[in-house]
Amino acid sequence: ELSPRTQVVFVTAYDQYAIDAFDKGAVDYLLKPIARERLQATLQRLQARAGKGTVGDGALAGLLQQLSSALPAAAKSPPLVWLTASSGKDTRLIMVEDIAYFQSDTKYTAVMTADGEALLRKPIRELLDVLDPAIFKQIHRSTIVNMKQVASVSRDDAGRGRLKLKSRPEVLTVSQPFMTLFRNM
Repeated sequence: ELSPRTQVVFVTAYDQYAIDAFDKGAVDYLLKPIARERLQATLQRLQARAGKGTVGDGALAGLLQQLSSALPAAAKSPPLVWLTASSGKDTRLIMVEDIAYFQSDTKYTAVMTADGEALLRKPIRELLDVLDPAIFKQIHRSTIVNMKQVASVSRDDAGRGRLKLKSRPEVLTVSQPFMTLFRNM
């Protein structure tokens, strides 16, 4: 049995338990998957109740901490649309949709387009965070490819993939762990 000072928020994937939750004195009821706006409304409701003295500060702090940790991560910024890269003494403005692939090269990343190559001072792992994950896929620890530029995929005897591109003559190697990207194609 809950004490009158206890503030309960029910969190479940099943809406049929809502009436039971409120019968047991729930302050709110969150249905999974939890929307960010809905969780923020619950937090505001708890804070308002705390302002009226209906819950101890320690209990509220613990509850707010727990609910805040469940808050979905803030939406990522929109994917990168263009970038600047060095090509000799020039700095080129390159539209991301024109990039065939990225290849890491020691402290630089090569940006390969149909028109040539340019260099970025950004590691592959940072590029993955800003590129559209629906279009750009990592195929090797040092390579990210634009899936719209893939012409064909084949497999060699060792289980590695061989990727041919529409706009570039080279054939890229797909390491075995990344071959799962092409299983349903």
